[in-house]
This record gives sequence, structure tokens and C-alpha cells, in this order.
Amino acid sequence: MKKYKPTSAGRRDGTVVEYKKKLTSSQSNPLKSLTKGKRSTGGRNSSGRITTHYRGGGNKRTYRLVDFKYDKKNVPAKVESVEYDPNRSGFIALISYLDGERRYILAPQQLKQGDTVEVSETAKIKAGNRLPLFAIPVGNYVYNVEINPGAGARLARSAGNHAEVVAQDSKYTTLKMPSTEIRKVMNNAWASIGTVSNEENRLVSIGKAGRARHMGLRPKTRGAAKNAVDHPHGGGEGKSPRGHRRQRTKQGRPTGKGQKTRSPKKHSNKLIVNRRKPGRLMGGKR
Repeated sequence: MKKYKPTSAGRRDGTVVEYKKKLTSSQSNPLKSLTKGKRSTGGRNSSGRITTHYRGGGNKRTYRLVDFKYDKKNVPAKVESVEYDPNRSGFIALISYLDGERRYILAPQQLKQGDTVEVSETAKIKAGNRLPLFAIPVGNYVYNVEINPGAGARLARSAGNHAEVVAQDSKYTTLKMPSTEIRKVMNNAWASIGTVSNEENRLVSIGKAGRARHMGLRPKTRGAAKNAVDHPHGGGEGKSPRGHRRQRTKQGRPTGKGQKTRSPKKHSNKLIVNRRKPGRLMGGKR
């Protein structure tokens, strides 16, 4: 993590990850055949309505085609470079298979140029290798975990995240998720060994509003500062209380303060052994 000298108000509190120490020299030049254009949505859906608030603007990004399906099995691949990806918090690695094909994958910690990775049921328990969950011993950290076998990685994909294998059952593997939730996943689903790279990402302080705008983040307005027609907390004379017991989102649903927002009829409820614990890790009360 790099801290700048406070030469200005914007520099005073900002921090950045020292990419030069973690990435290879080709970080600014992604492989053109594995990229495509990416249009910014500004938080709007196909009808033009804002569905995610406080997004818009930001720098242009080239989308890297990252392989989350890992459908090329039993063929070793060599890591050519570890690169920055503006579309995700973790780093990506360019790998070259023995038959010459190249792909981008999500890089784990400690993966470096020249390492070998493999997707196989008989692969070694080594960072970057990918195996079915039934072949991974209890106590190992995994990332890029599938929910449905063959559908591609869905769980534990953000920077510094991992899930821990805590038990093996007849049909299911029990995982402890980054959110502290403990859930079952079918044991013929695949997962990668290790922890997602760029673990310092959570320590970054943006430092100034302009840097947030470069990232496509717009200023957030408190609900209590809005009119009653625009937010459940809005309206009233002066600084008024919100008028109801629980915090609510703009749509009127409960939020924050450790309140449970999960649908009671969600189909995956039967696979959850322990719910996630609200607390400092989750941004709620201790």
C-alpha cells in the first residue's frame, strides 16, 4: 500500500495499491483477442430507468474476457503475465495452454509469471489449480466456486476473498463463505485452490471526490435530505426523525442495522447451515 505526501488536500488521505510490485510489465496492454468493448450503463436498465443509483460517468474500460467456466481440463497451462483488470477488484492472469490456446483467469495470491496451473480431478492442491470439491481436503481455502456444476464460477470472486472447506458429506461439500455464512454446495462442482489476489484492495482510501468520479461513482444523497415523494426517510420540517422504526431503502424495503433482508422463500434456504452474522465484518452492529 502506498501513501502519498500531503502535497494537497486531495493527496492527504488517499492511498493506492503498488501495482508495479505485484504485476508484470504487460499490465497496460491486454491481449487484444481476449478483449471487447464495454458500454457504461450509468445504472440504467434496458428501459432507460435507473435501477442502481449513484452511478455514471467514469473512465472508459476495455472488458477482458475472463474464463470462469474452466472447460479445458487435463491440459497444463503456464502463466505468462499477471495483469490489472479495471472491471474487477482482483488481478487476472494470462495463461497459455500446451496446445497454444490463451485465456485470462482470476489470479490467486502468490501466483507469478512462469507458474503452472491445471484443471483436473487429479491436480495437486496448489494455488491456482482447479479441482471438484469432493477432491479438496477439509481446511483448504478455495475461490471461484461453482454453485451448479459446469455453469461457471459464482462464489468468492472479489479481491482477498476465499471460502473454507469445513466438511465433506455424501453429496455436498460444506463451505464457510466470506460473509461468515455456512452453506452446502454440490460436491461435483469445481473450485480453484487459494485466495483471490489483491488483498490490499479493502484498505484503499479513495481520498478525494474526483477519484471517485473517475471510477464511475456519483455523490450519494442521504434519504433524510430528500423530499417525502423521493424517499421514505424524506420530508418534514428541518431535521426530522425518519418517522418509522426501521431503516428503509428508496423502494421501502428494510436495510442496514443488521436487519435480515433475505427472501424467506428463497430456493437455496435449504442449503444454508448457518446464516451470516451481522457485525463489524458485515458493516452492522457488533
